[in-house]
Amino acid sequence: MGQWLHAKEAAESIRRSIAENAGRIREQQGTEIKMAVVLVEGDPASLAYAKAKQRWAARLGIGFDWVRLNPDVTEEELIMRIHALNSDVTVHGILLELPLPHHLSARTVIEKIAPWKDVDGLTSGNRMANQTGAPGLYPATPLSCVRLLEHYGYALEGKHAVVVGRGETVGMPLLHLLLRNNATVTVCHSRTPDLSVPLRQADFLFAAAGRRGLISEELVHPNLVAIDAGINETEDGQLAGDIALEAIGSLKAMSPVPGGVGTLTTAILFENLLKAYEMQQGQERLPK
Repeated sequence: MGQWLHAKEAAESIRRSIAENAGRIREQQGTEIKMAVVLVEGDPASLAYAKAKQRWAARLGIGFDWVRLNPDVTEEELIMRIHALNSDVTVHGILLELPLPHHLSARTVIEKIAPWKDVDGLTSGNRMANQTGAPGLYPATPLSCVRLLEHYGYALEGKHAVVVGRGETVGMPLLHLLLRNNATVTVCHSRTPDLSVPLRQADFLFAAAGRRGLISEELVHPNLVAIDAGINETEDGQLAGDIALEAIGSLKAMSPVPGGVGTLTTAILFENLLKAYEMQQGQERLPK
């Protein structure tokens, strides 16, 4: 059986660093670091994620503003609230909980977030920075995939990484992050005829397709290290990844769901919040 790559220890290390830095800023500069989470109500999972961030903020000594809006909010109203948070100098980071109701365009609303407050790294300016390695706030989930490997001592340079999934929030930004870590990358998607072909040659697998159990035990091999960034809900309301649990018996190592990438992603969101504060103090501005 392969090794489980749990994220608790790595996340706790980040948490301690954030709490120390936030406390130092509060004591030396008299500033409370603050995150604003914007939630359009109606999705139980989004509500649970927002509550988890609120608990993290309390543990870290970080301020937390929760903007909760009715499910029938108009796009104009939502954008007005985003603009208000952009202008609020006491708010250093903004996070929009996704998904949004169907009548709202997530891409349109995300692009209204000031890139220097975009702790999720989803605006076009931050996505471009992630591609090029320029200063910016990089997407938190792809970062957590790489940081989890680093925590366990796995190096990407010169290795073959296979990414399953080409979504805007994980797959595509992860591709560029892996390339900048000098990995050779293959991206697979719904039109890939046979996943077993690239996976036979892979050193690392990153599953981010959002399809429960897509990666079966038959597709993997004992020298493969797998990071599961998939989030799927089971019939009984539990979370499951894109990689079948029994695949651990045929892998070198694998991150669990829950307890893996998601745990570390929350920590990195708050790490990005501190970085956003530092950028704002330096008056840096990202391309829009």
